[in-house]
Amino acid sequence: MKAAIVFFSRAGENYFKDGIRRISIGNTQIAAEKLAELIDAPLFPLEMVTPYSENYKECVKEAVRDNKADARPELKEIPDISEYTDIFLGYPNYCGTMPMPVFTFLSSVSTEKKTIHPFCTNEGNGAGKSAEDIRKLCPKADVKTPLSILGDDVENSEKLFSSWI
Repeated sequence: MKAAIVFFSRAGENYFKDGIRRISIGNTQIAAEKLAELIDAPLFPLEMVTPYSENYKECVKEAVRDNKADARPELKEIPDISEYTDIFLGYPNYCGTMPMPVFTFLSSVSTEKKTIHPFCTNEGNGAGKSAEDIRKLCPKADVKTPLSILGDDVENSEKLFSSWI
């Protein structure tokens, strides 16, 4: 297995069970970094040319708008995953699925003969329909069951990753 970790994450104001908090590193990035230590794989962050707002309420409006439009927001760079067999794909739950920048990435690369291991940070909504959406976008990939990680538990995600792997 030659693995890479591709992820979308967002800092700024984020929703937690106890309310909205400002964070300097997004939960999915924290989880991706912990996974990278466990499996010794490179990290490829997905960064939007025009990022979503750091204001939580504005970000939600932008994410809903993009989801309804089935938008493919432009990314600063599309990671080259051609040499990897296993892609660990991390993202927060937006609108019951992946954020649209993840759709942009998956629509831009070949995933034929790849195994995709999704992991999703959320505050109790799980991975939503993201696995179904990945399967639609990547019909020639082997898409595994997503790992759901609560945002409040992201600091301890090594244990979840260890049993999931």
